Amino acid sequence: MKGLLIAAATLLAFGTPAASSFAAEGIPGATVRSDGSTAPGDRKARFEQWCQDNPEKCREMKAKAEQRREECKANPEKCRAELQARVQERFKKADTNGDGRISREEAQKGMPQLARDFDRIDANKDGMVTLEETEAALKAHTGASKGKGN
Repeated sequence: MKGLLIAAATLLAFGTPAASSFAAEGIPGATVRSDGSTAPGDRKARFEQWCQDNPEKCREMKAKAEQRREECKANPEKCRAELQARVQERFKKADTNGDGRISREEAQKGMPQLARDFDRIDANKDGMVTLEETEAALKAHTGASKGKGN
């Protein structure tokens, strides 16, 4: 569960899976599909290759991730509040017309991970996603994974 919360925070904070972030940073071989996603096996293989090619940066990144996990274990409420603030900030940036809702097009441009799961997150099926729907989907996702031992 805690690992999933960190993963969810990373996805929402940066809007794309780690490999997509690598692609944005110009890491060789880190390609992204047109929907902003990559296959899980592809991401893992690319990350492992990137770590082999960049061992110092990889160690630093893993150390920061471990430090963050420990901080979240010690103060999970603080981590949840920070995650919620990042979600709200990204949502506000993606909501380019400022109507408090994100269309599929706004999601594709500003929150690719949300765009990928748009139909699942759009609970009332009105073609728009609100911040409340986004937060409810995240809560449902992290709540559903509690029983999986994460």
